[in-house]
Amino acid sequence: MTESVYKVIELVGTSSTSWEDAAKQAVETAAKSLRDLRIAEIGQLDMKLEDGKVVAYRARVKLSFKYVTE
Repeated sequence: MTESVYKVIELVGTSSTSWEDAAKQAVETAAKSLRDLRIAEIGQLDMKLEDGKVVAYRARVKLSFKYVTE
């Protein structure tokens, strides 16, 4: 097995639909500019409220990707 190094970043995805969609948004957005994404870990879930109603779901996601030096 080849030795590798991975970097971990934390993102917050948002959705008006669900926590699942919020996490998916974070991963799909990151995938547009990062390569070799490996693991996504949900760290925290919360909701944005306005006038006592849920207006957005938020998912804090830790993503790891292979760190490549060239």
